[in-house]
Amino acid sequence: MVFTLDDAQTSKLLQAGRVARLGCIANGEPYITPMNYNFEDGYIYSHSLPGLKITALRKNPRACVQVDEVDSDVRWRSVLAFGNFEEVVKPSERERILSKLLKRFPLLTPVESTIVEAGSAPEVIVFRIRVARLTGVAEE
Repeated sequence: MVFTLDDAQTSKLLQAGRVARLGCIANGEPYITPMNYNFEDGYIYSHSLPGLKITALRKNPRACVQVDEVDSDVRWRSVLAFGNFEEVVKPSERERILSKLLKRFPLLTPVESTIVEAGSAPEVIVFRIRVARLTGVAEE
């Protein structure tokens, strides 16, 4: 049976998730890409190298983030977070956010791999999605 998740259930699923799909509009088309993230105090935090999603979000900051927990075809939970992209530029805030992300995800991601391979830090963009609305559904 499919049912709607309440606010506490959607927040809990968003906090527990590790991989989300970020949706935005790029070159007039819907664009979705996976990302690791951290959810805290109404914000979804992540980081990226420059590329299509960052260019798109700078142009149109509206974004959607989806997180799923799938046990089987008939036992799953899914949450959608709608909000706005905000680039984090203050050095102390960037450092705090990156530290939390790297603590939660200690294995190298493509961003960190690029830093290691290049021998120096390329322009890593730190950003957040200010969550305006959460919705969630589940089937059990």
